[in-house]
Amino acid sequence: MQGHSNLSVLVVDPNPGMRSSLQNMLNQAGISKVEYAVNSGTAIKQLMKKSYDIILCEYDLGVADGQDGQQLLEDLRHHKLIGLLTIFIMLTSEAVYSKVVSAAELTPTDYILKPFTVETLVQRIGRAVERRMAFLPTFQLIGQGNLREAIRSCIKAEAEHPRYATDFARLRAEMLVSLKQYDEAEKVYREILDTRPLGWAHLGHARAVFALGRVDEARAALEELIKANPQLMSAYDLLARCHEAEGQHARAKEVLENAVAISPHMVRRLRKLGEVALDAGDVAAAEKSFKQVVSKARYSEFRNPEDHVNLVKALVKKGDSQQAGGVVRDLERSLRGSPGLDACKAYATAMLHEAAGNPTAAAAELKAASNALKAASGLSSGMKMALVRSCLDHKLDAEASDVMLSVVNDVNSEVTTDQAVAVFERAGRHDLARGIGEQLSAQAQVLLGVADEKRNMGDVRGAVQSLLEAYHIAPDNLKVILALTGGILRQMNELGWDHPLGELCHEQIEKIRKLDPQHPRLQPITDEYNATRRKYGIAV
Repeated sequence: MQGHSNLSVLVVDPNPGMRSSLQNMLNQAGISKVEYAVNSGTAIKQLMKKSYDIILCEYDLGVADGQDGQQLLEDLRHHKLIGLLTIFIMLTSEAVYSKVVSAAELTPTDYILKPFTVETLVQRIGRAVERRMAFLPTFQLIGQGNLREAIRSCIKAEAEHPRYATDFARLRAEMLVSLKQYDEAEKVYREILDTRPLGWAHLGHARAVFALGRVDEARAALEELIKANPQLMSAYDLLARCHEAEGQHARAKEVLENAVAISPHMVRRLRKLGEVALDAGDVAAAEKSFKQVVSKARYSEFRNPEDHVNLVKALVKKGDSQQAGGVVRDLERSLRGSPGLDACKAYATAMLHEAAGNPTAAAAELKAASNALKAASGLSSGMKMALVRSCLDHKLDAEASDVMLSVVNDVNSEVTTDQAVAVFERAGRHDLARGIGEQLSAQAQVLLGVADEKRNMGDVRGAVQSLLEAYHIAPDNLKVILALTGGILRQMNELGWDHPLGELCHEQIEKIRKLDPQHPRLQPITDEYNATRRKYGIAV
């Protein structure tokens, strides 16, 4: 296998005999950079430290952590531990392959059916490397954040590499979804389906239709897809979202229960089932799901203290405070050192005091949770918003406002000023709603001033960062949008083209066009944007 001696390989297999056999095969193929992981947990730890060209993964990883190779692949991609250039080859039996190949939306680069020879392994690795080379120009553009050029690269590659035409079309559709061009993505998926009735293409089409707001159509298509292919697990997840969008939480719960019965080890799906079950008022189902989540995640690299909080919530609703207290103690013991531990423990303890009829102690713990959030990281906006509502119930106005400000000020939260104000309005606290709105508006104005100061000092990157923070707080404020657009253009003109910022700039220009098509700055900004593209040789 000349020319492949520099490839690095991670073998994931619990069987020492198979690991030894694979090493011998790889050595015969001229590949000597081989490392090993005995289960998904050790694989994840190694991939957190370094990347590999190839991952050879056994599908059946044993019962130690409950994950199979497919679920490991989905975790690695979900948490972005492997990139587009990583070759992931699944090693499996023919019986398992027949089930997995139709059930997986996220597929490996290739499957190798056992038993196999060194010649088969060499051939498949060679084929995977050849495929990677065909995709390399497109993957590089994606890595640069230049999705529009990457889409054009896909179109060109579909003609140049007909063998991979469907794969390029799929990648193109996924990038269109990333750019929120759902109507264009829908067309691409439809073109694929006109040629071949592929499960993932039906699912992608339904996802685009759902994003376009045609929930009924997406739901009907997914129901038919699941009938035809009951092993396509991601279809259940999207169907549950359709039912949630229609306010049918009980139906969403039923769909997820069906999915968990087929594939019981995916922690993210179990967690979602628990949340939906609580919304549907099915405390027993929520308890069961969150217990499984806590148990399965115990030895995971992606443990989340919020799972214990959710289990406490279900147990308190059930009226089982004794068991809930045990969960709080387990939370403190098993997640010691977790950055969100103190906030989660205090919030869970507050629920226990509330259930025991001790509002004074509950309020004290809610205050402690609010203070702990200032030093915590990684906690979800959902938990923070729940804490806000609990603080409002206990008339902890300052704490509720502080937590809400921390949520909106987090650029990753996706919670807008309007959504924050709505929480206070629904609680009947019009005074706090008005106050939080005014505070956030004032913060946005302060950030505009900070951006001006940074720009005047020559810190154009810092100015754009402040403008992005202001934009997160006030995404529909025309003054903020204009400032952000101008700041991005200045940065790119001075420091070079930046594809993600260029895309954001284009989005803001279109937003200005919708908000005020006659605005006097719209045409000058559009002209400057096009001139900047021409300056760097980017097609207008």
